[in-house]
Amino acid sequence: MPLKHLFFVLALISVASAGHAQIGFPRPDLPAVRDLPGRVGGQIGDLTEDMTGRAEALVADRLDQVRGLVRAHPDVLERTPQGDLAVRGEIVAWAPSPEVVASAESQGFTVLRRTRMDDLDAEVVVLSPPKGQSARAALKALQKIDPQGVYDYNHIYLGSGGASGDSDGPIRGAGGGRVGLIDSGVDAGHPVFRGVVIVQKGFGGGAAPDAHGTATAALMMARGDGSGQSATGAALYVADVYAGRPTGGSTEAIIGALSWLSREKVAVINISLVGPSNGPLKAATAAMVRRGHLLVAAVGNDGPAAKPLYPAAFDGVIGVTGVDARRKVLIEAGRGPQVDFAAPGADIVSAGVGGKRVGVRGTSYAAPLVAGKLSRRMSVPDTAAAARAVAELTAQAQDLGRAGRDPVYGAGLVEGDIFNKKQ
Repeated sequence: MPLKHLFFVLALISVASAGHAQIGFPRPDLPAVRDLPGRVGGQIGDLTEDMTGRAEALVADRLDQVRGLVRAHPDVLERTPQGDLAVRGEIVAWAPSPEVVASAESQGFTVLRRTRMDDLDAEVVVLSPPKGQSARAALKALQKIDPQGVYDYNHIYLGSGGASGDSDGPIRGAGGGRVGLIDSGVDAGHPVFRGVVIVQKGFGGGAAPDAHGTATAALMMARGDGSGQSATGAALYVADVYAGRPTGGSTEAIIGALSWLSREKVAVINISLVGPSNGPLKAATAAMVRRGHLLVAAVGNDGPAAKPLYPAAFDGVIGVTGVDARRKVLIEAGRGPQVDFAAPGADIVSAGVGGKRVGVRGTSYAAPLVAGKLSRRMSVPDTAAAARAVAELTAQAQDLGRAGRDPVYGAGLVEGDIFNKKQ
């Protein structure tokens, strides 16, 4: 359901270049971002000079993280001219015709991989440019060959939150039903997943348990009573798009994960990853929405003046922001028409690898609470059921900020009773 078509497009104050604003949080195995104490409770225009400075620092932190990744893996990673992270020398094409592919090959392009995605009625083709040609020049060449085609960099998408150390607090979550997760792998042996049917599939390698996916999944599946147990009969389908690889989180992997979850008829899918707009990924999410899937995504933590991050900002994707125990939006949370709901994103505890419990912060951990709640309302993809589920959740959400829907809290707060009082 294209919710974003219902919103007014708001002009956001830019504190950094467009390229810098589109960099998301790193995966949890990278250095964590400091916990920012400042909070914002009103409109975009209410930002103080101090808060704006903190937002600028968030963007700078993201940029430093991306530079670090490229320095560590220059053979397989690069930054696009816009400053985004991408797989070096790869272009993703959405459903190109055989004639277009042949024409590209005649001009020196090489087909690296072809993946037929029957559930999305498309084929994804990954191409490498002719020798000596940059990815930017390659994009222009392909668009000249096929002006109506959908081509883009093989962008990398990263998690939007971090853990703050071990905690003895209870894990409270949404008590999800049958739900999908596109993230890192999950530590299926954690006690919080006892009784949950977990199916994991790696994209680009075997599924590898990691902190971000484990914490995100636990908040989606755990009951809200603090027992540390999941709902009876729950099922979790985990698409590990990282699989322990430096090129993990790529556009190609995420599209492959969407196709798999579509084939498995998983109705509600959480994506706590952020990055830039991307043509093939936009086409894939639109195909999922048309089939009646609900895609829930974190709006990101690049600060209140950052440009929208994706996939949360794609039409039809449900964007979720985070709030703290005071029910104030996180200073680092993105704002704008892409925000559909708010949920706890700080002062909460989730699962860590190895049976641990950890404090977490970020919009990454707000999104699964909304996804889990929605998964209890629909078990198979269905456009009418999806519309009803979102309407019901909207009616039940606690209005925050200014009256009615707004660009800070969306329709309001979901699962506002799970905050950890010990935090």
